[in-house]
Amino acid sequence: MALDTSKKGKSHPKVSQGLNTMDKIIMKYRRCDSPHIWWAVFGVVCLLAAATRFYNVGQPEHVVWDETHFGKFGSWYINRTFFFDVHPPLGKMLIGAFGYLTGYDGTFPFVKPGDSYEGVNYLGMRVCCTAMGACLVPFAFIIVWEMTFSLPAATLSSSLILFDVGLLTLTQYILLDPILLFFIMGSVVGIVKFHGQQKKPFGVSWWFWLCFTGFMLSGSVSTKFVGLFVVLYVGLHTIKNLWDLYGDLSNPLSYVAKHFLARALGLIVLPIVLYCVYFYIHLTVLCKSGNGDGFYSSAFQSQLEGNSLFNASMPLEVAYGAEVSLKNARTGGGYLHSHIHLYPEGAGARQQQITTYSHKDFNNKWLVKKWNEEPGDWEDDEPIELVKNGDLIRLEHVPTGRNLHSHREQAPVTKRHHQVTGYGENGIGDVNDVWRVEIVNGEEEEMAKAVVHKIRFVHYLVGCALMSHNKQLPKWGYEQMEVTCNPNVHDPNNLWNIEDNVFPKLPNSSFAIYAPHFIEKFLESHTVMFQGNSGLKPKEGEITSQPWQWPINFKGQHFSGGNPRIYLLGNPVVFWGNLLALVLYFSLYTWDSFQNKRGFYITPGVRARRDKTLEACGWLVMAWALHYLPFYAMGRILYFHHYFPALLFSSMLTGVIMDYLLESLPNMVPHYLSSSVYPWVTGLFYSILIYSFYLFAPLAYGMHNLDPSFENSTVHQIRWLDTWEF
Repeated sequence: MALDTSKKGKSHPKVSQGLNTMDKIIMKYRRCDSPHIWWAVFGVVCLLAAATRFYNVGQPEHVVWDETHFGKFGSWYINRTFFFDVHPPLGKMLIGAFGYLTGYDGTFPFVKPGDSYEGVNYLGMRVCCTAMGACLVPFAFIIVWEMTFSLPAATLSSSLILFDVGLLTLTQYILLDPILLFFIMGSVVGIVKFHGQQKKPFGVSWWFWLCFTGFMLSGSVSTKFVGLFVVLYVGLHTIKNLWDLYGDLSNPLSYVAKHFLARALGLIVLPIVLYCVYFYIHLTVLCKSGNGDGFYSSAFQSQLEGNSLFNASMPLEVAYGAEVSLKNARTGGGYLHSHIHLYPEGAGARQQQITTYSHKDFNNKWLVKKWNEEPGDWEDDEPIELVKNGDLIRLEHVPTGRNLHSHREQAPVTKRHHQVTGYGENGIGDVNDVWRVEIVNGEEEEMAKAVVHKIRFVHYLVGCALMSHNKQLPKWGYEQMEVTCNPNVHDPNNLWNIEDNVFPKLPNSSFAIYAPHFIEKFLESHTVMFQGNSGLKPKEGEITSQPWQWPINFKGQHFSGGNPRIYLLGNPVVFWGNLLALVLYFSLYTWDSFQNKRGFYITPGVRARRDKTLEACGWLVMAWALHYLPFYAMGRILYFHHYFPALLFSSMLTGVIMDYLLESLPNMVPHYLSSSVYPWVTGLFYSILIYSFYLFAPLAYGMHNLDPSFENSTVHQIRWLDTWEF
């Protein structure tokens, strides 16, 4: 990285001949008039980042928090086993690649937090994730340097990130968070470095940093959808830059158009192409059937080796007496399912529960029968009768012998719909078990076909249609999805596909011709992910974190309940200092606006330094707001760790504000203190920061043997708030 120390955004006092050696060193550090000083400080920051992040990285030697998910996903990539997750694939693919390249064989089950890693080569995945997390510190240094050209501001900002125990905790394990934060910060590094190349447009460095930014943006969005916040931030940066170019009347419109097209190529086209490439790799690698198949359509499943539909050979037509499974045609819909449990009191008739379930299961099997007679055995010589559009049928649940049934009772959750139950004994029920088959866009008496046709089942008496919701039932329904009879028969969620059509008397057909192409699978994957994200609601009785709690470090998050115990909590000096810095920024902005309005004289040096500070802080406040405020509008379950992207920007803001105040202090104190106030206050700041890190480091590195004498332990002394539950 080329360093131009001639770029100065702030004025400095000249080095006096009367200064002692230490004062001269401090003045050179503040002025940063030599590349050697910059590289020396940057090198120390990088070494400290590596030392704090890689220390004790193998501990604890058991599964920690969401390692149970993302370690498992990494294993499935190594084994090429298909799965469902609400996040895009890049972060999980990288975890799988880290494990594969470091010798992990993908056999550890990652069942639950606390499971021992004994004999498992897990360290490579942790080290690689930690390495990406360690990059956040030098990234912050570079970002603030490019924004302010102040070495003290860059050092202060990166130190706040370096000594935050929360970021340390979050980036030491096999999680998506260090990968996401790496790409978010990398995107900001790219855009500020690109902005620094504006005097040399269309040169090699200009194009490199433009494409680097596009690559990092694709990584952000391809790891988690919250990466879209940094895309918006870079977009606003780019709009501002293009607006400045357009406002310069010396630039012809063709020149502005050239800049626009270059940015569109690097910041829109390149990320979209890379995003699609990541999904293509994801869908190509995961070619074997897994427990996530049921979230996807029948055609999608037919591409997964080991799935019952893979190179499926089964009857195309559906006959009376066939055993079938019914899958809701809504993307992400589940299988029509029942079990021996009844609806509880107050949830309609106390009859057998009917739900949808996202996984293959024997309780998904249904027998197709005529409305008025029982089917014969498969070995009988009776003629085969096929199900046709408009037929009246009954569906008998194979494991329990109950018929699919509806009546005018209210559904348990969706009260405006009718309840659907399992009713009868050994297939004998009543007229409320009768349903009419309606093939979407089907001809009169057209034969119903498995996989191919979308079918609506309309209740014969009530006139409502069998429907699957994305609403979960309470615990009495095992949090499976509600099934109702919908009075609006044309609702698209009323449509079903027939799968697993078993009837030995009919010839088998291949379903390979119905396999979807990449674009269809790409779009379906996104629909399933969006539905999965929207379904991440707090469970009954679950206490969720609230966004207002995050900036004040109100409550942490348990990472490991074993020995040693890990607890995600921010360094209170950093968190509370960041809040103070936000107040100081808005105060400085207001004071500056007041002075400008009233025509106060401000010296050119002070004016230049203040303008640079306010500009840098403005962009950092915007980034903080973009990564924090949207969570207030989200209906999904939230956790404390969602705040940490915003924390990075508020910490950098604090560094910039702190540097401005430190540079202003010598002019605010008596003359005899002016030469010593800067080093003393700076030293005090770093001392408090480092000591707070020392105090709270056990939360990240591991708290041992807390019971039964916890109240007498040193860890107990740092429980400053009762809501810190470590």
